[in-house]
Amino acid sequence: MAKQPAQFEVQPVLGLYNSGKLAEAEVAAKKLISHYPETFILYQVLGLAQDGLNKFDEAVDSYQKALALQPNTPDLHFNLGIALTNVGRQEEAVKSYAQAIKLRPTFFEAYANLGTILQKQGKLEEAIKNYQHALSIHEDPRGHFNLGTALRDEGKLDEAITHFKQAIAMFPNYADAHNYLGECYRDQGNMEDAVKKYFDTLALNKNHPGANYNMGEFLYLAGRYDEAVGYLERSKLDDWQERALYCTYKAEHFDAFKTKLENIVQTGAKHNAPFLQTLSTHYATNFGVEDTYNFCKNGFDFVYQKSIPELAEPDSQFLKDLLRDIDNTAIEVRAQAMIINGKQSAGNLFKRPEASFRKLGEIIKQEFLNYKNKFAGADCELIKSFPNELEFTSSWYVRLRRGGFVDRHIHEVGWISGAVYLVLPKDKKDPDEGCFEYGLHGDNYPLQHENFPTGIARPKVGDVVMFPSSLFHRTIPFTGNEERICIAFDLKPEGEIFRRSNY
Repeated sequence: MAKQPAQFEVQPVLGLYNSGKLAEAEVAAKKLISHYPETFILYQVLGLAQDGLNKFDEAVDSYQKALALQPNTPDLHFNLGIALTNVGRQEEAVKSYAQAIKLRPTFFEAYANLGTILQKQGKLEEAIKNYQHALSIHEDPRGHFNLGTALRDEGKLDEAITHFKQAIAMFPNYADAHNYLGECYRDQGNMEDAVKKYFDTLALNKNHPGANYNMGEFLYLAGRYDEAVGYLERSKLDDWQERALYCTYKAEHFDAFKTKLENIVQTGAKHNAPFLQTLSTHYATNFGVEDTYNFCKNGFDFVYQKSIPELAEPDSQFLKDLLRDIDNTAIEVRAQAMIINGKQSAGNLFKRPEASFRKLGEIIKQEFLNYKNKFAGADCELIKSFPNELEFTSSWYVRLRRGGFVDRHIHEVGWISGAVYLVLPKDKKDPDEGCFEYGLHGDNYPLQHENFPTGIARPKVGDVVMFPSSLFHRTIPFTGNEERICIAFDLKPEGEIFRRSNY
């Protein structure tokens, strides 16, 4: 057996760690390890110290060395899972949490963390099962909150609300739970209760990023632009800068808008913002000046349409599967003011467990690669900064009936947006009825003239249409009695996304 240090040698290292002197503990542990290279407790403390110092790669190495000496230590597998998650090694983290659970079946924290990874991977059903298992072992506010977020992602708003309420009942000062509860109310169209929850959140934390952002969004949708700006600026979240600029423009403070836009462009701090391109292009077209922003000045040139053979083929089984799952799956409706005579699903469709939705998501990801290749070499940031890894910010179905349409809008949280067409009206008085129109104006932006160009895509069943998220778009109303069904989506660079369902 390898020589082990005496207790009096180890105790100072533990003392440094326990007193929060992490850097000193790291140095002391390494020094002692040089003399006793097979001492479990030293690698354990070293890993914990490195973890606390955000040296996650080094912590992974230390935890692994500790586990090589004592592999049946569930807490260490758990800690290793956290460190692996922090360095982006999610699949390995999943194995670590699974091993912690195997060694300690009542390890509810491991179930919860495993659920979090699975949720980020879009495996909502598995995430929900792990969250539920964690709660069955130990009921706590965080567990209910986690479960609520996954249920919301799955489009089960009522169930999500129940769990956010339970989290709040157990911990009334749970600011995030209040905010997410408000977002669920918003998705259901209950803005009165949504705003109450945002205010509840801000009463607990006046600087809460999400609640400030949500209040800013509510106020500018209500046309209270000047009030909205302060909330957006306090949020410092996601696209707050573009949304504040939007408020300035909608309030027709054109000189202030011009100055703020020029400052953003000149600093070059934001070169990859589709929403900023929308604003810049509209202002330039409106006032007949140069468009100085170059995310995608000429969005019309980047509209992409292609048939998906497996959907377009006669008597397509894949198409039947998609329509069956749309009809039969318990997905709640999200309130959406821009939709007339129709409805759209809540949650993120491509993260649901149904095989048809999953399959379509994978096909669309491949089409994004085709999109990138088609426009390779284009002199704009849409293509030059095209992300290597993309994720679905949102995906949803839209069902329209006679007289239905979706009004002009943009997708603020996308990079590339699009839709796959499953059912299209055939009985038309005009050939453009039910078609997809894109352009440079919408959302009641202030107009100095009416000369804003538009283009039309005329999709067939099985087609996918993709376009820069900076373009306004709408569905042209149709008069026939058939339904119009499509699945729409946004993709943006992979990473943490606060606005999971802003569409």
